[in-house]
Amino acid sequence: MTKDNARNIKFLEVKDGNYASLAERLRTSPRADNTVRETTSGIIQGIREKGDLALKTYVAKFDGLPKGTDLRVSAAEIRAAYGLVSKAQIRAIEELKTRVERVEEGLLKKLSGHKISFDGYSLSLKVQALEAVGCYVPGGQASYPTSLIMTVIPAKVAGVARIIVSSPPSKSGLPSPLTLVASDICGVDEVYKMGGAHAIAAMALGTASIPSVKKIVGPGNNYVTTAKMMLSEIVPIDLPAGPTELLIMADARAKPQLIARDLISQAEHGGSSICGMVTTSSSLASRVKNELGRIMVSAPRSKEVREALSSNGFILVAKSIQDMVQFSNSFAPEHLEIMVENAEDVSKAIENAGMILLGNFSPSSISDYCLGTNHVLPTGGAASAYSALSVLTFIKTSWIANCEKKALKQLVPKIKILSNAEDLNNHFLAVEERLR
Repeated sequence: MTKDNARNIKFLEVKDGNYASLAERLRTSPRADNTVRETTSGIIQGIREKGDLALKTYVAKFDGLPKGTDLRVSAAEIRAAYGLVSKAQIRAIEELKTRVERVEEGLLKKLSGHKISFDGYSLSLKVQALEAVGCYVPGGQASYPTSLIMTVIPAKVAGVARIIVSSPPSKSGLPSPLTLVASDICGVDEVYKMGGAHAIAAMALGTASIPSVKKIVGPGNNYVTTAKMMLSEIVPIDLPAGPTELLIMADARAKPQLIARDLISQAEHGGSSICGMVTTSSSLASRVKNELGRIMVSAPRSKEVREALSSNGFILVAKSIQDMVQFSNSFAPEHLEIMVENAEDVSKAIENAGMILLGNFSPSSISDYCLGTNHVLPTGGAASAYSALSVLTFIKTSWIANCEKKALKQLVPKIKILSNAEDLNNHFLAVEERLR
């Protein structure tokens, strides 16, 4: 690869001030084409009508396993996986698990036991975990134990009683050894060797061998995402997910070699990755382009990097910090790195982002592997309405109210006015009866 490959990254400029329109054109969304939708719909219908019979047919077709295969990973198979990973990898999994637990426990503690008491009545918030959740972990050709940790541990902290994992098998007929070891370390109840739309349908609809769950979470390919969206009326999902995204905001003081490294690190996810920079400095934009060309000559996964940057990479030169913020809020990136002077102050103006990372020493890589924050994040503009996966994804809340008679008397006039205004007079009469 030569430096000329970096020329494929798009250089952009907004002359009419319409940053929202540009952001809409640049980002992609998890909308599936007709072929994906039709195939996915057929798979869902097959499992709905024929259950395990259809599921094993799809597993044979898409996962390459014989029809008679027991889809649940056995305890012996999980034990054997430990012999295929290193002690250092096990320690890294355990450390990330601990960090994610610490973050999620702190978040849950903020909610638990929340009480309000005044004027003779009290309110307390009851927090309950969902009964059962299904976590999809990508696999097949690659291994993503961190995705297992990010989906399973928040559910564990929430107190979910039954957590199952579904992950595509590799040529060995099993999910990745790292995924299996992570499932054991994290306390997963059941692991299934299947991937794709049929795995989502099985967890959502249930079959004789796989009881249904109350919620499905986790990233996946276009078929997985489409199945989640189609089945979301039956079983809630975490969030709509599309290709991974990184946006970097930078001023003239930013270091071009750091920006280039971060763009390349995100691009290695594959050709659909969206990697861009918005800057107020034309000089920095040119230097980043040169750095990209220099680094890509010897970068690992150069094919994936080249494809992503040429297809979805961009460098936008804006006129001011305010314009950069406007573009970022319109783009609503999954990951946002802010490399400008007074980055913390600038971050206060950011309204839409899955994860915000400040300064030269906070690359998006650290949020993937060691901060303890979740890396299952909204993409495709969904950060304008969705948040990262967390313990909150796996709980439901109920208010508990207790009102004394004296307090109820004080509320009577307000209840009468509002119930009469809505022509729901029986509401008031139910209160009045208590005070006779």
